[in-house]
Amino acid sequence: MAFKIIVLPGDGIGPEVCAQALKLLPIISKKENVEFILDEGLIGATAIDQTGNPLPDETIEKCISADAILLGAVGHPRFDLDPTAKVRPEQGLLKIRKVLGLFANLRPVKTFPVLDPISPLKDHLLKGVDFLVFRELTGGIYFGEKGRNEDGTEAWDHCNYSVMEIERIAKMAFESARQRRKKLTLVDKANVLETSRLWRETVQKMAPDYPDVELDFMFVDNAAMQIILQPSFFDVILTENMFGDIITDEASVITGSIGMLPSASVGSGTALFEPIHGSAPQIAGKDIANPLATILSLAMMMDHFGLAESAESIRTIVTDALESGMVTADINRENPKRTTEVGDWVCDQLQAL
Repeated sequence: MAFKIIVLPGDGIGPEVCAQALKLLPIISKKENVEFILDEGLIGATAIDQTGNPLPDETIEKCISADAILLGAVGHPRFDLDPTAKVRPEQGLLKIRKVLGLFANLRPVKTFPVLDPISPLKDHLLKGVDFLVFRELTGGIYFGEKGRNEDGTEAWDHCNYSVMEIERIAKMAFESARQRRKKLTLVDKANVLETSRLWRETVQKMAPDYPDVELDFMFVDNAAMQIILQPSFFDVILTENMFGDIITDEASVITGSIGMLPSASVGSGTALFEPIHGSAPQIAGKDIANPLATILSLAMMMDHFGLAESAESIRTIVTDALESGMVTADINRENPKRTTEVGDWVCDQLQAL
């Protein structure tokens, strides 16, 4: 069996962390008796610099023909500091999601006891934290009509959702909850927003098909508080695009390092796997970036391929890396390891299994 993987290293530390995850593929190939066919494409600021386009057509064609995509990071501060820029790195990310129909972003949030001391939360709040966020990825305010009036003194961003868009990701979230602790929380703002009321109505109508799943509802402002006050309350969270963007970034700090959280974007086409951290251009090229989120993203890709044993082995090894101090400076400033050291160590451990 062969799997075609397109690597989009992207910007900043993206190429460095991708390189560490890719070291594992030859080992997995031998252990699982499968073949990985690799190719590479441009995205983000790097693509703009080379082609003027944040997502060249050639990259799109490669991604459409692939079984999965490994993405590093997208973004550069020179675009963030220019509000008039017409072409931005993030446009490439939004477009690839839309083109491939990647309507569901899955972000697991799980604490590691060894990292409790560097989490901003107190130890007793971190026990048993293990939840999964389903963020709708191709609708809502990010993709709605945008504009300004003639003199530029007013602006608008429309938020649109259809029942179909809600149902397809809600189905995934309900089914995932069935495999976990059977609890689903819809996060919305139904007391104010009409789109949120449509979300709530649609999910309520689907609930009888999943009688074994406990469904509850939480306004997004309250959810933002509860993720900090009692994160272990949550099992599966379902939410729309912008709310999901905000609360997953909030949840990412619970673990103690944003460099620990992977993600998957899935839908009707090729699935995409990426760490949730940014491009961090200030540390790019210094061999100090944390590669573990990208390595865990590769584990999610192996799950997607049905290579569950390799996926679980990678997750076990990452836990071992934390417990043995094989970590970068974001986790241990006193005795940090290099990005490449961590990658090599994970490879050695996987090879030894």
